[in-house]
Amino acid sequence: MNFHTKEHGDAPQYPGKPEAIEDRLFINGEFVPSKAGKKFDVYNPATEKVSASVYEADADDVDLAVQAAKAAFPAWSELSALERGHYLERWADALEKSLPEISYLDAISMGKPAYPDPISALAPMIPMIVRFFASKALDVTGESSLNTANFINISLRQPYGVCGAITPWNAPVMFLVYKTAAALITGNTMVLKSSEKAPLSSLTAARCAQEAGIPKGVFNVVSGLGRPCGEAIARHMEIRKISFTGSTATGRAIQKISAESNLKSVTLELGGKSPLIIWDDADLAKAVPAAAMSILMNTGQVCNASTRIYIHSAVADHFLDSLQATMKLMGASGDPLTNGTMRGPQADKAQFERVLSYLDEARESAEVTVTLGGNKEEGRTGYFIQPTILTNVPEDSRLVKEEIFGPVLIVNTFSDEEDVLRKANDTEYGLYSSIFTRDISRALRAAKRLEAGTVAINCTSPTLAFDMPFGGWKGSGEGREFSRYATDYWTELKSVYMAL
Repeated sequence: MNFHTKEHGDAPQYPGKPEAIEDRLFINGEFVPSKAGKKFDVYNPATEKVSASVYEADADDVDLAVQAAKAAFPAWSELSALERGHYLERWADALEKSLPEISYLDAISMGKPAYPDPISALAPMIPMIVRFFASKALDVTGESSLNTANFINISLRQPYGVCGAITPWNAPVMFLVYKTAAALITGNTMVLKSSEKAPLSSLTAARCAQEAGIPKGVFNVVSGLGRPCGEAIARHMEIRKISFTGSTATGRAIQKISAESNLKSVTLELGGKSPLIIWDDADLAKAVPAAAMSILMNTGQVCNASTRIYIHSAVADHFLDSLQATMKLMGASGDPLTNGTMRGPQADKAQFERVLSYLDEARESAEVTVTLGGNKEEGRTGYFIQPTILTNVPEDSRLVKEEIFGPVLIVNTFSDEEDVLRKANDTEYGLYSSIFTRDISRALRAAKRLEAGTVAINCTSPTLAFDMPFGGWKGSGEGREFSRYATDYWTELKSVYMAL
């Protein structure tokens, strides 16, 4: 292992802790410092101490990565699909061996618990996602037509060339692999910017790609800030496709910049304010823990978390009592590197203060009831927020309309089907919706009416399937990840007409 810098801080011993932490950029198959030599600090949100200092990429570094990806593209795209799949399989194997290290690095940079448990075990998905896309190698095909007299016509799906990706901090390597694996299996090359809040594990993923023998320049990782690094990717004239996961505001900015530069194709997976509707006939023994897990997973820092619950008034009291008890049990916080910790801190000080600002508003409201939590966790270091339930929240409140991105759950009651579906859809977001009921006709009526890219019946987020498309309606984005649709979004269509 070619690590470059020693780690700072006093983190506890953990099985995946590396001897040192890589801090350089990964360009053209090698780890290199940034051209300007400038670094930025990465903080552990549980200790508020510096975990590492990482080289910061600027526009010159992005251009170096783009030129490496451009040089690698002809040979990579001309490989057979199965050969590209074999590279991805080897990458998945290397990632699987490095999962403890990836979990450790995420714990010390954005606070996700490092040990597997019911509400934080995202790491095993990483190699599974890469293997899924490796298995799609032979499914990237066009169509043929004999519908025009004296012609045989075909369509081709071909790679864009050099592509860009900008990934978020809440699940760094998971987002990295489902963008990169889909792009690479379709023959593209990639320049990816990790989040400045959690860049460490992405560099481990790059090292795994190097160990897997993925050719130089095919996959490049730059660590940097939104400006100038992310903006340089969005503006670059030789990047033809970009995929971004993050906030709606940043997604709009990337779309605008992409249009202003070379009209590059854009896939966006943005925010959510996902509703969960629980009818009076629901199985509450399943609905309560599902609701709690959805909002507590990754400390509520999940784009498709069920953040708004509409509970039928006939069972509201029983549901709330059970939900409070379950959230207290499942929401126990602690050091992310300690075995048994269920929930870590918010990712950084800015996110911590953002969540607190919403909780201040809730406590100051004459209408809102703080049923559980509602504040920071006192008497400890780190950016820890109490698991929170807010009830009787007006539908026009910021608490209902805006993505808080913390362990904060809005619970309101309903009695009428038409009314609750209207409220569920009364948002600019449309990423995920959930329903609990034993009435299949009611469930299917709701599934048809709900304005979201995903609808879950008798389950809730994070329920997903690799072979089903994932993405949002309305302000939650455009394009799809996972499934065969993901590879479609990483290819261009070409029609070929052949006269007989």
